[in-house]
Amino acid sequence: MLHKMMSNGKAIMKIFNGIVITVVGCLLFLPSVYADVSPGQVKEVEHLLEFVKTSDCVINRNATEYTGPEGVAHIQRKYEYYREDIETTEDFIRLSATKSTMSGKYYTVKCPGKVMINTQRWLLTELEFFRVEEKKRQLNKNKRK
Repeated sequence: MLHKMMSNGKAIMKIFNGIVITVVGCLLFLPSVYADVSPGQVKEVEHLLEFVKTSDCVINRNATEYTGPEGVAHIQRKYEYYREDIETTEDFIRLSATKSTMSGKYYTVKCPGKVMINTQRWLLTELEFFRVEEKKRQLNKNKRK
């Protein structure tokens, strides 16, 4: 009887371990399957969010001015809303940080000492700069190897 219970205990532990391994495997796999942008572009989106957040610029949305942290909070809410539709960093900019879905008015940004521009142009310019810098970092990294 004791031997039978121990055998059942081992079988239960094998099943339990199999379930744990399966769940952990799924958790590791699911984010990449359902990610909104590719892993390389996640870095770009994170950079743009930080860029807006730490900016000294004023974002104008529907005739109301917002600081960088206030602006990024709104962009992040829209990002969450449109996450399933976003496949590229450009999609992120277009859907989350370009214009009001309610009024249809384009967001603008005014940075100290610069002319007011659309947030889309501002972020696309920063994205281009970031990509150039990333390529330089990658080249320098490869040279050191």
